[in-house]
Amino acid sequence: MALTDPERIALEFEHPHIVELWRALVPLRSVVSFMNTGAHPDDETSEMLAVLGFRDGMDLSYACSTRGEGGQNDIGREASQQLGVLRTAEMERAAGRLGLRLYWLSENPDDPIFDFGFSKSGEETLAKWGRERTLKRFVDILRQEKPDIICPTFLDIPGQHGHHRAMTEAAEVAIGLAADPAYRESVLPAWEVSKMYLPAWSGAGQAYDDDLPPPPATLTIDGKGFDPVTGFSYARIGEQSRVCHKTQAMGSWTPTGSERDWPLHLRFSRLGQQEDNLNSGLPTCLADLGSGPDLIRADQEMAAAVSAFPDSEAVLQHASDALAALRLGADKVPARFASKIARKETQLSKLIRIAARVECRVRLEKDVLSTNDYSPVQTEFRAGVAQAHSVSLMLPVGWSGTMSEVRTENAPFSNPYPDTYLPGEPDAPHVMLSLTTHGVVSETAIPFEVPPQVLPERSAVLSPMATVLNRSGENRSLTFRVPAIVPADCMATLDLPEGWSARETAMGFDVKLPSDVEEGNYKVRLLLDGEPANTVIPVNYPHISPRHLILPAEASVCVVDAGQNSARIGYIGAGNDRVDYWLSGLGLDVVSLDADDLTSEAALSEFDTIVIGIFAVRFKSGLKEAMPSLRKWVSSGGTLLTLYHRPWDNWDPDRTPPARLEIGQPSLRWRVTDENAAVTVLSPEHDLFAIPNRIGNDDWTGWQKERGLYFAKSWDPIYEPLLEMADPGEAPHRGALLAADIGKGRHIHCALILHHQMEKLVPGAFRIMVNLVSPRT
Repeated sequence: MALTDPERIALEFEHPHIVELWRALVPLRSVVSFMNTGAHPDDETSEMLAVLGFRDGMDLSYACSTRGEGGQNDIGREASQQLGVLRTAEMERAAGRLGLRLYWLSENPDDPIFDFGFSKSGEETLAKWGRERTLKRFVDILRQEKPDIICPTFLDIPGQHGHHRAMTEAAEVAIGLAADPAYRESVLPAWEVSKMYLPAWSGAGQAYDDDLPPPPATLTIDGKGFDPVTGFSYARIGEQSRVCHKTQAMGSWTPTGSERDWPLHLRFSRLGQQEDNLNSGLPTCLADLGSGPDLIRADQEMAAAVSAFPDSEAVLQHASDALAALRLGADKVPARFASKIARKETQLSKLIRIAARVECRVRLEKDVLSTNDYSPVQTEFRAGVAQAHSVSLMLPVGWSGTMSEVRTENAPFSNPYPDTYLPGEPDAPHVMLSLTTHGVVSETAIPFEVPPQVLPERSAVLSPMATVLNRSGENRSLTFRVPAIVPADCMATLDLPEGWSARETAMGFDVKLPSDVEEGNYKVRLLLDGEPANTVIPVNYPHISPRHLILPAEASVCVVDAGQNSARIGYIGAGNDRVDYWLSGLGLDVVSLDADDLTSEAALSEFDTIVIGIFAVRFKSGLKEAMPSLRKWVSSGGTLLTLYHRPWDNWDPDRTPPARLEIGQPSLRWRVTDENAAVTVLSPEHDLFAIPNRIGNDDWTGWQKERGLYFAKSWDPIYEPLLEMADPGEAPHRGALLAADIGKGRHIHCALILHHQMEKLVPGAFRIMVNLVSPRT
């Protein structure tokens, strides 16, 4: 959606001219390029990168393998590919705040390089991603970006996330392949990375537990300084970037005096010199790249521009002269350094635009277009002190138009998984601004105020996109809504499994299943005028640029014998799972509650079972305070089911649960990541495995991502551990499922990721969940 006037005002307030001018000057200090690598959005070493970029002027980049599709989501219910779209947008916003050039190894939502969930092994990770596929993409990135230095965020050691280990291993292998002209999987010219560093700090914390100490430090990056213009410490600038990762609850205040240094271990160097600092042995200025007086003069003019701050007119004169000298000296630079010359020209051109006080804003009246659509273009322009200017429209394939109107004629859909994000080099459509200052012509690319989105001309929503039918009940019908058909005059029909029938309703379709429908997973597909339809899923939060995921318009249906019970079930969640939806779909009597409902003894007495969803004690307002009432209700005969929480989710081992129950951390030590890990039922005759469903081996098959996480570490003897499981080569865990009879009632704590398995329509998860919410017998 187009920005509102208040949003424009707030955005402008974040970018005062004096700060923008200074930040455009700092990159003139260096021609050194530094690449950080990681496995997920938020793995970047933001505070260290802020030092290298905003203090030293290094050219920064980040190579990230996955979009974080398997991570947790602290702000909503997006998961899998939808979460990948959201975290991609968050990473772009975070990168923009650091001037970080961003590259993804994962190139599309179906890429095998996918965040499949937690892993403890780099070998397992590369096997799932495809080792050769991963290396090829990594080599392409290195040959495209041409970094001088590479530094992974994490070490390849036991106790660390397998995805992190895989990326660190792959980085070193890819460096060798990128430099090898005989490596033909990449068609780009070979590039030699000069140095590789490893972090000389531990990666242990709430999630990880490095088994080995970090390597000795070769050098240390001083992280204790502050930006002379904004006054922000470099640590806080890093956190201003990290706070964009809202799905992962990132962003920490760094108290004055607590800033840290960043020790690095030199893994290898092609330069063979004493390592005094990161720049040792590297060309650091233009004159180091080639010969001749023009490059020397360009260096001198850039230094003069920095010294002239905050005098915009003097900065403009020196920047214009530096650009002219750079162009004259460019042919004296070896071809392997051509990208550094191009990058410096881009930096100087941006500085010229800012110093000249030129303002160019471009937006479409319609930010969302179909594949055959049009929109007027709106432009605001201020020439500043530029002697001349021109603005031209740069359009992608399938677009046409002028500065007054654009058209999308069979344009491809917008890509929610772009493989690169380069601040200052926006993808088309954008405008190219040409300025003449002090007789020198410069060009800068200006993105649209809101990136336009191109969507299918014909689309619809089939809702729900996933549902369950419990064959244990009498119901054999499903209701699907089709709330949004574009264009509205399309005729919608359903492509159904054999034996199923549909009746059109005012809102969509009622679908009848055969009385003897077999268990299994089925697809219901929506057709528009007889052709398969697309569904457009918007992913839009205030902290990101809007984008859309385009999927086939279809619904997945799980038909399962999941048993039934007559319990009155209350569910209290914080928007991080859909357990209430799945319980209702199974035919159970479930009511969603607010925390206020838990403080009334009379209100609680209406329920046999209450389920607390994942993270809810932290994110559901008032729930923490209501836990004493719930504990009293349990003693009076209620069944309380708590789904997995993290130690920091307001989970006090002595006060939150009805009896003491401590959650383990770091999470790597208290989880089973192998979704096929053997499960031993310790008490086979316990009613949780018998009523109403007899839980057997089949119920543990077909799981996805992992078995569970944040298992209980210790507990009051009143709790009985009911399951035992382990990852290969590890000691077994018994904290995945605990039950305690407390007074007349029961508390069950479940760290299995049943909410995720139900989203993936795993039959056993439904059957287990029905048992867990059944009242105590």
